[in-house]
Amino acid sequence: MTVTSRGAAGPPPLAGFTVGVTAARRADELITLLARRGAEVLPAPAIRIVPLADDTELLAASKMIIAEPPDIVVATTGIGFRGWIDAVDVWGLSEPLLAALRSARMLARGPKARGAIRAAGLREEWSPPSECSAEVLEYLLAGGVERQRIAVQLHGEPLPDFCAELRCAGADVVAVPVYRWTAPEDTGPLGRLIAAAVAGTVDAITFTSAPAAASLLAHAAATGHLGEFESLLGRRTVAMCVGPVTAGPLLARDIPAVWPHRARMGALVYRLAEDLSAAAPSLPVAGHLMELRGHAVVLDGTLRPVPPAPMAVLQALARRPGAVVGRPELLTGLPGGGDDEHAVEVTVGRLRAALGDPGLVQTVVKRGYRLPLDSGECPDGPADDVDWDADDRRSSAERSGRCPDTGARA
Repeated sequence: MTVTSRGAAGPPPLAGFTVGVTAARRADELITLLARRGAEVLPAPAIRIVPLADDTELLAASKMIIAEPPDIVVATTGIGFRGWIDAVDVWGLSEPLLAALRSARMLARGPKARGAIRAAGLREEWSPPSECSAEVLEYLLAGGVERQRIAVQLHGEPLPDFCAELRCAGADVVAVPVYRWTAPEDTGPLGRLIAAAVAGTVDAITFTSAPAAASLLAHAAATGHLGEFESLLGRRTVAMCVGPVTAGPLLARDIPAVWPHRARMGALVYRLAEDLSAAAPSLPVAGHLMELRGHAVVLDGTLRPVPPAPMAVLQALARRPGAVVGRPELLTGLPGGGDDEHAVEVTVGRLRAALGDPGLVQTVVKRGYRLPLDSGECPDGPADDVDWDADDRRSSAERSGRCPDTGARA
């Protein structure tokens, strides 16, 4: 449970935020972690995993390794290495495969891969502290790989640079696709996630594999939304990855991506909650503490949902708190656009209703609207510039004797 600066119990850290989930494997676990912290989740599996026991490419690679055992084996993921052993057991090839692997030097990219190697009765020679494929590559090249046969367990993507570097150094590389990704059978959720992000109603999208990131971008391109989607992802919509490998396809297109210090799902959710909370503006407005979240406002520790159009107006006002924002400018930010300024008045009315206190958004006659900050002065003119309307005249701001323009004490 979080605590606001006023000392009141507040909503969970992700309440009021909308988060897209592109994961296929362990998606339910990630969705549960996000929902427990209050997030509204949009599931959109970006990939489909080919069942290992049905994968003819894995069977062919396993037979090659049994026929000609490798000198070195690189295990990149724990679940992938375990899946490989389980699959060959289904095919009746586990004993000959393990015999071939026992004669090889085993390298593990991280602790999970190391644990899977040991669970199979094998032993790793080395594992990098960084859990990074680049450090594994450096280790191999430093020791020399000419004329060495190296089996590389892939982690869902081809790792072309990794394998190409080894081949250029004289190694015979056997790629082992222990699990492969294909496009999802139903791309509807992907399309809806992209459309929601473009509309500005998604605060973050999570990625737990590089293929999912690449697939989402490919779908955006196929539907004609890539340019707009790329301009928003990582900027208005946080691109939260489980680690730097996962972020690869995004970084390759200059999309800002972030990830936690440790490549773990729990760490991803914790980092996301920290980042979104830190970016949420918190303002003292008309005697209240107002924190703006994606589709809600935390007002004095209470979460108040706000529809998209009123939230667009509130965000525009919050960008220049205390200053008057004209109706034409507010109109341009409304979803759907239009040229009728009356739409702004209607939307402001809906915003006041959602916030529960009309004094939180003030009308300045013939000029526009503003958030009355508790700033201690009235910078924009005398009190009679403000049109309170019937409800506003009875607002808490007027009853408490604050300046109608800014909320400051008169």
